[in-house]
Amino acid sequence: MKINGNEIRPGNVIQHKNGLWVAVKTQAVKPGKGPAYAQVELKNLIDGSKLNERFRSSETVERVRLEQRPAQFLFAEDNLLTFMDNETYEQTQIDKDLIGENAVFLQDGMEVQIESYEGEPLSVQLPETVVL
Repeated sequence: MKINGNEIRPGNVIQHKNGLWVAVKTQAVKPGKGPAYAQVELKNLIDGSKLNERFRSSETVERVRLEQRPAQFLFAEDNLLTFMDNETYEQTQIDKDLIGENAVFLQDGMEVQIESYEGEPLSVQLPETVVL
């Protein structure tokens, strides 16, 4: 879905410069001279790099909706984590680096949310609380 540059809000995922970026901070700027614009801090969903961009209201960007699927953590082997989709029972292996330091909180059978775009997993959301 295309949106104007000044409609970008924190948490929005957009397609920009051949990558997927999440808006971290936005600030509307109205200079005394010239048109207003939105100053947006973006974070790349793939490699974590950051970028500051200016978007004018006349510019349009593609807003992306990520697919969220419930899954169950099965086991860890070397640097790969194996999850099972709760609806299709299909198993997916995800690199441990994608979760980062939160991987130590994973337990067998734990229910998580996997966010993906076009079938490629981008992040794994763990439950708010865990019992260790």
